[in-house]
Amino acid sequence: MDLSAIWAPWRVEYFKQKSAGDFLSEAAASSDDAAHLVIARSNHCFLLLNRYPYAVGHMMAVPNRRVADIDLLSDSEKLELWSLASLAQCLLREVVNAQGFNIGLNLGRCAGAGVADHLHLHIVPRWDGDHNFMPVLADTRVFPEALDAVYRKLREASDRLAESPPSNT
Repeated sequence: MDLSAIWAPWRVEYFKQKSAGDFLSEAAASSDDAAHLVIARSNHCFLLLNRYPYAVGHMMAVPNRRVADIDLLSDSEKLELWSLASLAQCLLREVVNAQGFNIGLNLGRCAGAGVADHLHLHIVPRWDGDHNFMPVLADTRVFPEALDAVYRKLREASDRLAESPPSNT
């Protein structure tokens, strides 16, 4: 039995989306948060679940404005990006029991930015021992939970947190 091919037909949507325009600007302008997997919004930025994640619960904090570099952000946008990253950490600890995080920006196409002219801050949850042979040997990631289920859980947790935010004492 040859197991060298693992079919992932949902990936075709990624390639269609890559040529369809700026999905981040579309999400910023839309009021249909569920369609764009938006978890939370602030005045100048929003937090969304990555449709093509590196790990279950991978989110992105994004300014509403389409800017390519950090120095083009206002102070309010910078503050809101990091506040949303903090919110993402709280949500991911609760929903997917994240034990650590990779948080960062890919600025420019050569740095790996999928949408080079609309910066976005990645918040990727991590767990002890979360590496296995699939990404290394098969160039394949295995996700234990469907994207829509993770989205629902994150939105519910975000709504609960908005009703009774933790104190910063």
